Amino acid sequence: MSKSSVKPTNDFCPQTLFLYGTYDDEGKADFGLFCWFSYIWDGELGVMACIGGEKLTKDSIHKRKVFSANLVTEELLPLADFMGNTPGRSKEKMKVNAAVEAEEGRVLHVPIIKASPVNYELEVKQFIPLEDGEVLLCRIRNVLQSDLLSAGGQANSTEKLRKIAPVHTTCNRYFSWSGVDLGAWGEPMAQV
Repeated sequence: MSKSSVKPTNDFCPQTLFLYGTYDDEGKADFGLFCWFSYIWDGELGVMACIGGEKLTKDSIHKRKVFSANLVTEELLPLADFMGNTPGRSKEKMKVNAAVEAEEGRVLHVPIIKASPVNYELEVKQFIPLEDGEVLLCRIRNVLQSDLLSAGGQANSTEKLRKIAPVHTTCNRYFSWSGVDLGAWGEPMAQV
């Protein structure tokens, strides 16, 4: 197999999408779309998240040191795409944020998206500043998940993933769990 050098990108490295949830200074739920999310081990399972640039969600996480990570499904993709392609302080985004059906976390004071089948309640243990971003090392304080995914469920892992339909992104496009192209960044938001 011959190979060529190319400029660095995260193409061909699919990432699962999450809507991070915080409360703003007025106590209203605010969600932003992020995909740089993975797991760490530090005596217990934790989460590593990265947020690039300046964002309202990041400001709120700094103030409160807690946030939720809500798995994005095909059903939630139009909302997630809107959140990822609309500036955080815009009136449009604030209006849509207010319409998201959310509830209070069970352990932490964080907004949880009801329609998401997996929700993490996260507490930031450490902020690691970068040049134009930041890595957040987090403790998982609670995981809420659809009963479909509970250990006593009848479906195997493949069937469960097919039913909840998580969304991945790579090459500036969205893909279903099975690899079906769901559109370019900025396209699904037209359905909001």
